[in-house]
Order: sequence, then C-alpha cells, then structure tokens
Amino acid sequence: MANFGLDLRMTQAKLVKLAKQGNTQAIAFLMNRFLKPKGITAKVILKDACLQVMLESANLSNQQALVAFVHKGVTSLGITSIEKVKVYGQTPGEELPVWAEEFELEAIEKIEDNHVFTVSIILNGNSECGLNNQTFESIANLMTNDILSSCKDFLIKKVSISDGVSVITKEV
Repeated sequence: MANFGLDLRMTQAKLVKLAKQGNTQAIAFLMNRFLKPKGITAKVILKDACLQVMLESANLSNQQALVAFVHKGVTSLGITSIEKVKVYGQTPGEELPVWAEEFELEAIEKIEDNHVFTVSIILNGNSECGLNNQTFESIANLMTNDILSSCKDFLIKKVSISDGVSVITKEV
C-alpha cells in the first residue's frame, strides 16, 4: 500500500506537467478535482492561443470567484502557448452561456528551478492555547492562502502546515 501514495504523487506530477504543456484534458482534470465537489464541471478547449473554459452548473451565481479561480489556476501553470482565456458559465440543458468573461494573459517568463520552493510550517500549540482542530484548519488555510498569494515572484510547489497531529497540504 505504500506504493499507492507514491503512484498518486507521480500521477499528480505528470498531470501538472501535461497541464503546463497546454494539455486541455489535464487542465480540465485539475480544475474538476476542485470544482466537482461544488457541483461544477469544467470543459476546456484550446483554439488559436485562446483557452476556452466552460463551467457548467445549476448554480453559477459567483461569477467573480469562478473567473478568479480559473485566472489563478491558468496563470500558475505558466502555459506560454495561451494568450487569452475565455470563461463561460452555463446551466445544464441550456444552449447559451448565462455569462462570459475573458482576460489576456501577460507574457510569462520561464521560472528558473532555483526559484521553486516548498514551504513547511509546524504550529506549536495545544488545546489550552485554543488550538483545536477547527482553529488549526482555519489558521493553516489562512497561512497557505497568504503564502501562495504573496510569493508571486517565486513558484511555491507545496505548502504543508502541521500542528504535530494534523497536516494541511496544498500542492500547486
């Protein structure tokens, strides 16, 4: 069973590598891993240096957050063959999208390997200090989001935060 975790990491790395090369199936898979639990399905095509992302769900009311999610994800992949991204929101069974938004991608310089980092943080605390599972998760998620959003000049590959019992990890 120990190999199962290793296989998942290898598969994850292969998916990210394919997505960085502009493979639309890999991009869609990575998006859907996050979106499907929220009841949203992403379909992705690449046409004339324009990545088209169709988000389908019965509830697409949070257009701004969905477009921001796509923007951050596509930007973090650093795909040089994509110049523009069009994001569409569509409800099931409808022919036309409910909304559409597009954005240009700035030319992305290739990030050198010496600018790739993994961040690991261990929080020291206990229940007497008020560090229970819920507050730990909340603190860890805030720290992770702050690290990923404030380190734009570097590629953060993985953020791992531990309290000695639980570990919260986000891989990019």
